[in-house]
This record gives sequence, structure tokens and C-alpha cells, in this order.
Amino acid sequence: MFQQLDGVESRFESINMQLQAPDVANDQKKYRALMKEYSDLEIIVKEYRRYKNTTKQIEDNKSIIDTEKDEELRDLAKEELAQLQKDLTSIESELKLLLLPKDPNDDKNVILEIRAGAGGDEAGLFAEELFRSYNLYVNKRGWNVELLSASDGSIGGFKEVIASITGEKVFSRLKYESGVHRVQRVPKTETQGRVHTSTVTVAVLPEAEETDVQINQNDIRIDVFRSSGSGGQSVNTTDSAVRLTHIPSGIVISCQDEKSQLKNKNKAMKVLYARLKALQEEKEIKEASNARLAQIGTGDRSERIRTYNFPQSRCTDHRIGLTVHNLDQIMNGKMEDMIEPVITFYQAEALKAQKQ
Repeated sequence: MFQQLDGVESRFESINMQLQAPDVANDQKKYRALMKEYSDLEIIVKEYRRYKNTTKQIEDNKSIIDTEKDEELRDLAKEELAQLQKDLTSIESELKLLLLPKDPNDDKNVILEIRAGAGGDEAGLFAEELFRSYNLYVNKRGWNVELLSASDGSIGGFKEVIASITGEKVFSRLKYESGVHRVQRVPKTETQGRVHTSTVTVAVLPEAEETDVQINQNDIRIDVFRSSGSGGQSVNTTDSAVRLTHIPSGIVISCQDEKSQLKNKNKAMKVLYARLKALQEEKEIKEASNARLAQIGTGDRSERIRTYNFPQSRCTDHRIGLTVHNLDQIMNGKMEDMIEPVITFYQAEALKAQKQ
């Protein structure tokens, strides 16, 4: 590990020197690429230097304990040594995590898609509530949400809602949210007080650049139509809604929330790029060796991952066996109580796989 860290530190210093060269500053593409690499390595280098500094302090304290005649100074050194050794263990753990193979999508923004599954109208109502919960969580982190498309349910809620979430390392925090989310509660329409089970599906797709996926424009059929549902002036009185059909994959995307046909088309294209990128990566996962699955796999979207039990105010993540009893807080945006333990679990699994 330390040989690898020495190499990282050496590369960090090399990039620092390159960034000061006039020819690099004049080449904006190269400059941005180097700045991105510099920023990524800086986190590791800072922690490595903290490790080396802590190690030196440990040796200094051991020397005082062995050679100092003043008993009070030796006692102080022993006390400080105990804390430094705890700090060193923590730093070593952090360095191991920082050196894990990096998911190339971790820094990307995401497309969040939530769809009503089994359970009829109740599933649509919960889809809206879950989307609200993610919205509150995202706002707390200082990220931004842009609604791309929404299809209303018959009594409210959403049949489907798609949004773009932008911010720092969004995919790294949300990538394990993909899957089937199950809700157990008494629906508003239930007159006898029986608990029903409904499901919604969540997909978290890394936003794709045009360079990530090659699309032949001749493979896309574009239909325009009049927006339906609620809307302001012009939204549902002109042919501003856009439906894209990607003929080779069969993917169909409709956007109608903007007054401008061009804006709706751009939003639909953003979703199309993300879905095609996801298809491409799913194919790579199927073809990958087991050793690589831990690096590029982000979960099966058909897997039931979480249950929200309202009568008992209980939320359970089935992948890691975690149950918490603060469902009201989770639905009000405190989703880190579920998200962070799952991230920690998969990081631990990756560390285990690396040791094998």
C-alpha cells in the first residue's frame, strides 16, 4: 500500500509542476484534465502526509518514554501516544478506502427515475412521497434538482417521475438507491383499515456526456404533440411536448413540462443518453469477470432493496439487514440514515474482495 501511496504522491507533485508551465495554462483541455486529476489525488496525498506526520509523532513519543528521566513528561508522552495510535488506525482505514478502485461514474450527476409498480393508485401516491423525500435530502446536501418529466396518477401521485440531480459526487451517494422500494400501510382509500403492500421502482443513472454514448440521429424518431394535464399558458395549447423513440433499443421518452419544444427535446435527449449509457454498462457487467463486478456493479434495479412500514414507523434495508424506527424523519429527507450505512457496507465488501 505504501509503495502505491509513494507513487500517488510523486504523481501529485509532478502534476503540480505541470500546472505551473505556461504551455499547459494555454491548453484549456489539458489544464482542466490535470486540475481534475490534481483534485482527486490531493485528497489521498493529504491523508498520506497526515499518516506520515502521525507516524513521526508516535516515534518521537516512544523516544521520550524510553529516554526521558522526568516521569511527568513520560506520562504525558504515554497519554499522547495512546491517542496517536488510535488516530493512526483511523487514518490507515481511510487510506485503504481512498485507494479502492474508483468507480468512473462517482463524480457524475444523475438522472433519478421513480415509477409506480404493484399496488395501483397507492403505488403512485408513494412514488410522489418518495420523490419528495429524495428532494429534501438533495436540498440538504446543497445539490440541485430539475424536473425532466412527470406522469400524474389517476388520483394524484406519479405514475412516473424523472429528474436531473446535479452537485458534487452525486452518483457516489445515490448509486445504491436503485431497486424496488416496498411500502406497507393503510391506503387513504381503504375503508376497513387493512394494511396494503405496494411497490415503486427507483433507477439512479449516471448522467452521460455525448462522448460517452454514440447515437446515430437517424435512429431517433421525434414526435411532437400537445401537452396534457395541468399547465400554464401555452403549455397545453401548443405542440410543445416531445416524444423520442430510439429505434434500435426501443427506448421511448416523453417530455412536456416546458413551454418550449426545444427545451423538452433537450431534456428527453439527456434521459436518452443516460439510459443508453446504463444499457451499455449493464452489458459490460454481464461480460465482466467476477473480479471486476465489485468495481463496476451498482446493483440490480429489479432487486427489492427496502421496505417502508408505516404502522410501525419502520424502515428496513434488506441488503444489509438494517432496520431503523424513524420512518417519519426518513420521509422528511433524513435519508442519510439509510444511504450512509449501505455505502459503508459496499465499501467494506470492496475491501474484502481486494484482500482475496
